[in-house]
Amino acid sequence: MNVEFKQQKPSARSLDAITETLLLPSDVDGVYTRTSIFEDVVVGLTALISRHRELGTEVLRFPPVMSRRHLERSGYLKSFPHFLGCVCCLNGDEAKIRGTVERLEGGEDWTTDLAAADLVLTPAACYPVYPLVASRGQVPAGGWKFDVAADCFRREPSKDLDRLQSFRMREYVCLGTPEQVDAFRRRWLAWAPDFAAQLGLPCHIEQASDAFFGRGGKLMAMSQIEQALKFELLIPVRSVEKPTACMSFNYHQDHFGTVWNLRNTAGEVVHTGCVAFGVDRLALALFATHGADLSGWPAAVRQVLAL
Repeated sequence: MNVEFKQQKPSARSLDAITETLLLPSDVDGVYTRTSIFEDVVVGLTALISRHRELGTEVLRFPPVMSRRHLERSGYLKSFPHFLGCVCCLNGDEAKIRGTVERLEGGEDWTTDLAAADLVLTPAACYPVYPLVASRGQVPAGGWKFDVAADCFRREPSKDLDRLQSFRMREYVCLGTPEQVDAFRRRWLAWAPDFAAQLGLPCHIEQASDAFFGRGGKLMAMSQIEQALKFELLIPVRSVEKPTACMSFNYHQDHFGTVWNLRNTAGEVVHTGCVAFGVDRLALALFATHGADLSGWPAAVRQVLAL
């Protein structure tokens, strides 16, 4: 798939120099408190993305946790076990739990008493969609489109602001025939550079691969690139040399359709694809490009974000 690049001159502003007005650090890398100025921009971005929702798209908003069994069935542990975050809890009677607390007060390790719950932290906003669709029965001939969002988590500690452990993801998801999913992804690939241009952001689109786990993951990544299953919209947030992926355009083929037995009215296995917006990364890209003072941003950008 050929994609035209939209090149603009990137800003030389340092993201680190404006950090204190955007995100306040915790004692854990990749976890931040968001300031009001940052959230104002996120609200504007969210509204802009919503204005481009295609007709017939169902809106769903997921919690930051999902069923562990659903994620296991979807195959996430086979591909990305190194990113997974599990919810763990203390079990037992009052005496046992009180004993755990006393170990903490005595300076001992209390976490050995934790046991995995039936929940995991949602790693991507689209994962809860597929079991939900499976519960509805056949996928209609015209397919289904969803607008989904969730607070997501990936165990990927970093001091870089554009690589958070806890982050917000917005996705448009398509389920249908291979032709329907391909057309869906092509529409968004064609639209994405104009989206970035509205925000005054320099960008280009490249083929990409996911960070699959282990040696076998390298082969999976090579196959993903060879089949052009993933593209990313890259914006220079930290540097021009290593731009940040702020959107992705993914074709899952029949993976989720097979796993969840998703079939259309013709009895064919459904294919799926999604377009993902890294909401926090897009906000950071705006600040890195235009600076921390919203009043100094281009008027057209402030207008499109209602700032």
